[in-house]
Amino acid sequence: MEFLTNSPAETEAVGAALGRVLNPGTILAYRGDLGAGKTAFTRGLARGLGCDDMVTSPTYTIVNEYTSGQLPLFHFDMYRLRSADDLFDIGWDDYLDRNGVCAVEWSENVEEAMEDAIYITIEKLGDDARRITIEGGENLADLSL
Repeated sequence: MEFLTNSPAETEAVGAALGRVLNPGTILAYRGDLGAGKTAFTRGLARGLGCDDMVTSPTYTIVNEYTSGQLPLFHFDMYRLRSADDLFDIGWDDYLDRNGVCAVEWSENVEEAMEDAIYITIEKLGDDARRITIEGGENLADLSL
């Protein structure tokens, strides 16, 4: 499934639409360069999950937790991790056991832990233009903007 967006607000809208159809325990494996819009997408995702918390990049904290929505959202940044072992060392299994949504930036650094993930690729096409490709997932046929 592919979406073209022309502003951060449109990127957030795609994230919100996805958030409305996700099930507990979903893993989202993000792919995209720095500045591609992964955090903007996650702001929308949080909104779609009913979360009203302020969503920020987890670059320095490795994981941000948002628990005010229908499902908890765990937003990971794996940029500084080099293997799935590092992810398991910070408690990955514990997050999975909490039946929330795990959104993982730089998922390629921990690919072995992305079993059954929905892959979200965000490509920067211009200043604000993005191509968002969503692959995997069982109930994504219900996704509508």
